[in-house]
Amino acid sequence: MPQALWNEETKEQIVELLSDMIEPVRLLLFVEGEICGEPCQSQQTLLEGLATLSDKLTLEVLTPEEHPEAVETYAIERFPATLVLAERDHGIRFFGVTGGQEFASVLQAILMVSTARSGLETDLEGLIQDVDQPVHLQVFVTLTCPYCPRMVHTAHQFAYLNDRIQADMIEASQFLELAQEYQVEGVPRTVINETTALEGAHPAPALYTAVLQAVDPDEYRRMEAAMRDAEGLRNVRRLEEGHIYDILIVGGGPAALSAALYAARKSLDVGLVAEKMGGQLTYTAEIENYLGLPGVGGNELMERFQFHAESYPLAELLGVRVTEVEESHGGFLAYTSDGGEFAANAVIYCAGKEYVRLGVPNEERLIGRGVAFCATCDAPLYRGRPVAVVGGGNSAFTAVRDLLSFASQVHLVHRRDVFTADASLVEKIKDDPRVQVHTPYQVLSFIGDNRLAGVEIHSLQDGQREVLDVEGTFLEIGLSPNTKSVQALVELNEQGEIPVENDASTELPGFFAAGDVTNVPQKQISVAVGQGALAALTAYEYLVESGRVTRRPELEAEWA
Repeated sequence: MPQALWNEETKEQIVELLSDMIEPVRLLLFVEGEICGEPCQSQQTLLEGLATLSDKLTLEVLTPEEHPEAVETYAIERFPATLVLAERDHGIRFFGVTGGQEFASVLQAILMVSTARSGLETDLEGLIQDVDQPVHLQVFVTLTCPYCPRMVHTAHQFAYLNDRIQADMIEASQFLELAQEYQVEGVPRTVINETTALEGAHPAPALYTAVLQAVDPDEYRRMEAAMRDAEGLRNVRRLEEGHIYDILIVGGGPAALSAALYAARKSLDVGLVAEKMGGQLTYTAEIENYLGLPGVGGNELMERFQFHAESYPLAELLGVRVTEVEESHGGFLAYTSDGGEFAANAVIYCAGKEYVRLGVPNEERLIGRGVAFCATCDAPLYRGRPVAVVGGGNSAFTAVRDLLSFASQVHLVHRRDVFTADASLVEKIKDDPRVQVHTPYQVLSFIGDNRLAGVEIHSLQDGQREVLDVEGTFLEIGLSPNTKSVQALVELNEQGEIPVENDASTELPGFFAAGDVTNVPQKQISVAVGQGALAALTAYEYLVESGRVTRRPELEAEWA
């Protein structure tokens, strides 16, 4: 709605609204005529008219040609872009024309920045301010959507309260490719850190929960578990020492939770111990091949698994690692990293796999401080920064692909001349000018005190050394099974996996295994879920046949 279209009544309403301003506000408008043409002109006309309605409001029009430093400082990648600032940048962005329903969002942002009041409850403000990870919120809108301004303003409230948060309004019809990339089929759609999305207009507490789930899954799960306890939806008690469980399940991934569900439905006394819930599933952004749930996010699917399993009686101990499992008096004892000792008549071992390390200086110290394993999870943290990927298989090239959406440069380091990745992946990546390939090279050490500052590599052909000035490195060199705690209990195969029979049993009576930790070749979510169920049913038969539990036919008829 350019000023020429404002009638006197509307103009008076806007002037009255802006009279509540306290501190001056700057509007920065980035335009690029050749790129966006008419939308840029419309947005400039709109903001020029708006700026005349208050002496506390100023407008600066910037272009890439005349103001390249400003474009770089504010990381402007699409036009028109409107920023609302006071003394500093609060991370409030509008991409596209802010006419129609979204004109209200601009006015709300101006007043919030000028009055220094977010409008949220004090307790919620504190929670938002405590978020200590970078967050990028993108709210896709149309200018005719009456619900979108509410979601845009909520996102901008978050950005105003926390400098680690940037919140963008994105007019979907103008940025169709971006909207298609994030599968926007209805508005508002809020994308969080380029990986998860929230559909519809939600209140601020719901957005906070979604942000917490994206940036701190462990804290989110603790909070969510407490809420389910309060609502009577969670049937979990703490794992106890000195108690002999029918079955002790080691692990927290799909196989473990499937086993827990099936064992609990057989009315068994079930204990579960895991370092964390989720396993490899939590590192997967989107899953296309889980039956009945196409396109489900990894965290969402894991959450469904956990909620389902925990609705049945279950004793849990999370946040600790099982260090050893041994036979004891016809059953088993499991020792944990916190000094615990837990007994059971049978064990289902589902500890999964973990990422392989390089074993070079400073690696362990810098894990989580620039050395990482999951580009899907962490790529948004390296926006505009140089990174490295170590590896030469599909996972390495997939990581490079994901990182190219954010990083300024990607170094790919591989110790062989040839790659094992699919040719189609290699072709898509290797000719990108932002990718620098180092083959055959090996990592010698990681450099940095509290944060990664570089990676030292050397050529396996001539021994030449060089340092890559990168701020992040992703290790994509494979996974190893977590079987150290049972290596004295059962014989492992050459890959360190637990050999299992078709019914998930092992060479040791009463000891069962399921999921990625076994020698079953196909490491898939569906396979792990099936294995976990099979292991629980087989363990149940073992306990019945050995006289440790009594068969209950009525349960088998009702809960089969």
